[in-house]
Amino acid sequence: MKVVLLARVSTNHQDYERQVVELTNHCEQMGWDICKIFANKVSGAKKNEERQELVEMFNYIEQHQIDKVCVLEISRLGRNTLEALKVIEQLNEKGICLYIKNYNLETIVDGKINPVASLICTILLEIGNMERLTIKERMASGRQQYIDRCRKNGIKMGRPTTYRKSDDKMKEEYKKDISLLKQGLSLRQINAITGTSIMTIRKLYKFAQH
Repeated sequence: MKVVLLARVSTNHQDYERQVVELTNHCEQMGWDICKIFANKVSGAKKNEERQELVEMFNYIEQHQIDKVCVLEISRLGRNTLEALKVIEQLNEKGICLYIKNYNLETIVDGKINPVASLICTILLEIGNMERLTIKERMASGRQQYIDRCRKNGIKMGRPTTYRKSDDKMKEEYKKDISLLKQGLSLRQINAITGTSIMTIRKLYKFAQH
């Protein structure tokens, strides 16, 4: 059984190592041959064509006769329900099973599409989307209450006007972005690869000129 692993985190401050370790241990127990690992730090709300790890994965599985794509959680496909379902549909069309470890769920069983798995995946993605919206609304409400209290008490909001990262810190923190700028990639391409905001990438142009 030839498989690839797909891992994703949505910010540069997170790490996908836990996903890779847990999936690797499971595949070894099952006797599955891990051919390649695809992982990236990128927002799951992005379109599939903007996610470099997905583009590379689909190119790879077509060339190497892969049997399964393994993810730890359905949310690792992406937080956008429509884009995540597109991934599943593309895999189904190619006859490649998606294995979701935390639910022990397979989208293709004995060479046939598993309709129950497709339904469960849709429900799980929608539940996740509803949970994120609820959390976002609560955070917005809490933030507004905090702002209102500060204004009432005459407290100024926002960063100090003197706040600014040093050039050395910017170079260290955004080494990959600067390297990609030097290679001639566009702002959107770099944003898709690293997850760094386009506004921040613009500020790095001066470091790419040296």
